[in-house]
Amino acid sequence: MKTKFFIAALLIIGAGVIASFSFVTDLNANQSGEDDMIPVKEIITKSDQLHIDMRKLWEDHIEWTRGAILCITDQLPGMDQAVSRLLQNQVDIGNAVIPFYGKEAGEKLTALLKSHITIAAEVVQAAKEGNSAKLNDANKRWHQNADEISDFLSSANPNWNLDNLKMMMDNHLKLTTDEAVARIQKNYDADIKAYDDVHNEILMMSDMLADGIVKQFPDKFKK
Repeated sequence: MKTKFFIAALLIIGAGVIASFSFVTDLNANQSGEDDMIPVKEIITKSDQLHIDMRKLWEDHIEWTRGAILCITDQLPGMDQAVSRLLQNQVDIGNAVIPFYGKEAGEKLTALLKSHITIAAEVVQAAKEGNSAKLNDANKRWHQNADEISDFLSSANPNWNLDNLKMMMDNHLKLTTDEAVARIQKNYDADIKAYDDVHNEILMMSDMLADGIVKQFPDKFKK
């Protein structure tokens, strides 16, 4: 019995020695540069960074819009804070275009987007109250504002096609409306789907805007 125990102990010690030797060998190989599997840090270009920044801004736009929708439809606390943060996002978007189009253009875009937000709140509130007259009036002004945003952007950059912009803006309004209506009706499956749809659409829009800036100012994005 003692002999068997002694043999088992030797086997365990031997396995430990082999494992230690293997670890040291692998460590030395890594230090000597023999392991070609070490990941190389990805290089982020100026164009990549613009796309990342633009996506962040427009994702903030739909996320804080959703926060405001939830506060209005479900009568949640924090309404003032959600709206304040949402309005700040419009300032951030305006500031993001200043390096390319100047301060006046940035402030103009911010003003148009702030109107977009305030009218959107009217649309949601009128829908919640079931007030058709107010809803139709707010919806009409909302689409007029969307056309103004499209006109302004297309005049600033020839790569931003006016028809494409209007189509994207109209789709954005429709999807946001779908999200609000589904929430009001407590159709939470449709509510989630609508948010996913508006999220996917805003990523397409932000990429389109970033692509247009890169094409218009290629010298600013040289590697």
